[in-house]
Amino acid sequence: MTYVAADDRYSRIPYRRCGRSGVLLPEISLGLWQNFGDGKPIEDQRAIIRRAFDLGVTHFDLANNYGPPYGSAEINFGRIMREDLRPYRDELIISTKAGYDMWPGPYGEWGSRKYLLASLDQSLRRMGLEYVDIFYSHRFDPDTPLEETMGALESAVRSGKALYAGISSYSAERTMEAVTLLRQMGIRLLIHQPSYSMLNRWIEGGLLEVLGREGVGCIAFSPLAQGVLTGKYLNGVPAGSRASMSGSLSSDQITPATLAHVRALNEIARSRGQTLAQMALSWVLRDPRVTSALIGASSVAQLEENLAAAGHTDFAADELAAIDRDAVEAGINIWAASSAN
Repeated sequence: MTYVAADDRYSRIPYRRCGRSGVLLPEISLGLWQNFGDGKPIEDQRAIIRRAFDLGVTHFDLANNYGPPYGSAEINFGRIMREDLRPYRDELIISTKAGYDMWPGPYGEWGSRKYLLASLDQSLRRMGLEYVDIFYSHRFDPDTPLEETMGALESAVRSGKALYAGISSYSAERTMEAVTLLRQMGIRLLIHQPSYSMLNRWIEGGLLEVLGREGVGCIAFSPLAQGVLTGKYLNGVPAGSRASMSGSLSSDQITPATLAHVRALNEIARSRGQTLAQMALSWVLRDPRVTSALIGASSVAQLEENLAAAGHTDFAADELAAIDRDAVEAGINIWAASSAN
């Protein structure tokens, strides 16, 4: 049957202004990093994306190499876009990125103009779109002049293939340089996408100050620490979990000390009437400089549980103090090398 979006979708979730721009993002956005490649049935993907939009999620975040295999998340999203969401294109914010390994050879990753613009063209073809709303430099390239990388973002915007420019996992210093370079080119840096969670607080060391001062939005990815900040790991590493499969998260990273902190945080969440995942999302959004929290979802039920955190971002001072005692660095920021440059 033809999909018709829920009439009440815009009353289901709060929206926040993205820095000093005209863009509003839902407090929680849906990322397609995991669960939207060829290993997941397309009908399951369709159900998650439809339900997200019905609940007011207007922002869908991708990258060129999301899958597996590389590119498959964009292909699958493009199919769902064509079959279900095409009438709603002007209600959506669709983003993609380039920066990590995508194809063989010296022009298949990092931050060169050749790679970024070729990747954007490929992404548009895979998704069947004329433009994306946000195009990101997915990581800082220490060997390519930042002027070249930012110049590629400028070209993407000037060509109409992207409406806005974004960066991901840049340090505070490099972010300020990017803001300045783009500003000199007559382009605003709309948004930064850093990893941020109760177990990975690096952006509090200066990046948030830069973003707030310069009017750049912030969308936090991995706010659930790749699933560690859910009930899944309270009793150790279960079979079938991401950590058990040694992909982007390994079981070695889930130490007894980390699990003790997670269990303590879970007790605070229970006292708030939230699940641990819901509190983790609420906590990330407690700072008004954070525009949106970017979640993944493997099922409609998981999506609905996480979206229930939206609009519940207030914390009492004693709750924040209690959380601070256990919201400690856990050594799970696998993207730290990019933001260290």
